[in-house]
Amino acid sequence: MKESNGSFTLIIGYGSMGRRYLRLLHSMERQAVVVSRHAAGTRAAPEASAIFRSLEEAWTMSCPQQIIICNPTGDHRSTLEWLLRRGYDGPILVEKPLLHPSANPAVDAPLLNAARSHGRIFTAYNLRFHPVLQRLKQVSDSATLLSVQVYAGQDLRQWRPGDYRRSYSARRAAGGGVLRDLSHELDYVQWLGGRWLRVAAVGGQLSKLEVDSDDVYALLLSTERCPVTTVQLNYTDRIGQRQIILNTDGGTYTADLVNSTLTSEEGTEHYCCGRDVTYRAQLEALFQERFDSLCGLEESWETLRLITACERSARLGRWIRHVD
Repeated sequence: MKESNGSFTLIIGYGSMGRRYLRLLHSMERQAVVVSRHAAGTRAAPEASAIFRSLEEAWTMSCPQQIIICNPTGDHRSTLEWLLRRGYDGPILVEKPLLHPSANPAVDAPLLNAARSHGRIFTAYNLRFHPVLQRLKQVSDSATLLSVQVYAGQDLRQWRPGDYRRSYSARRAAGGGVLRDLSHELDYVQWLGGRWLRVAAVGGQLSKLEVDSDDVYALLLSTERCPVTTVQLNYTDRIGQRQIILNTDGGTYTADLVNSTLTSEEGTEHYCCGRDVTYRAQLEALFQERFDSLCGLEESWETLRLITACERSARLGRWIRHVD
C-alpha cells in the first residue's frame, strides 16, 4: 500500500459487523473503504468510498488511518499476519475474539511477538463502553469485590437472522460457540475484577440446536481482585438477558445491560444506551487515540487463554490454573 496519511478507515469483512461499522463511519462523516469477497461494487455498500474483493487489491490505495478487522473469526489470524508482514503500523481494531489460539503455544509466539511490537492492536469489546458497565467499573475500582455473578443468554434462532445453522455461531471451525460469541462477559469480568487465576467449567453442545459449537457453559473462577465469580452463557434463552450482580464491602449492585439499569440499595438508575451507543463510543476512542479505554492485546489474549482453559476444564473435569 502506498505511503500516505490516508484519511479513511479500511473495513475488512462485510457481514453484519462490517455493515454496522460502515453505517456508523458514514454517520460520523468519515470515509471508509471495504474489503469483501461477496460485495460487488459500491452498489452493495453505497456508503463506502470504494470496495475491493481482496486485501491485495485494496493495498494499491494510499495507507488507511485505521483498520477494522471484522471478517470471520477463523480469518483473523491470517489477516493480522498479512498486515504485520507488510509493515502496517496504524491502529488495528479486531472484532472479538482476537483469533483462534493454537493448541501449541509455540505456534502463536511469532504472531504474538509481532503484535506486541506493533503496539496498537485492540479487540472490539465494545461493552466496556456501556454506561452501566462504566458505572460498575467505578464501583469495582473504589471498593473491595466479594463476588460477581454474570448471566448472558440469547436464543440463537432469534439472534441470527435467516437459517441460524448457517451462521458462524453454529460452527466451531468458524469461531462460533457461546464461549467465543459471548466472550464480552469473559472480558469484562476481568476488566472489573482483574486477570483470571483459576477456573472450573462445565458445558458444551447440550441443547437440541443443530450446531456443532458449544451452546451452554457455566464457569466458576477466581480473579486477582475478586475471590468468587460465576458466569453462565447460553444460546437458548428465549427472553434474551444480560445481567450482573456485584457484591462489594460497600453494597450490592444489580445490572441489566439489555434494559440499561443499575439497581442498588439507593434505588434504580436508568441509562440511555441504544444499540449503536457502545460501538460509536468505541470508534471515537479509536479515532481520538484514547487507547487506554480500548481492550489491548494482552487483555484480549488473557480472554483467549481463559476460553481454552474453560474448554480444558470441561473436558478434564477439574480446575485449571492460570499457570497450567
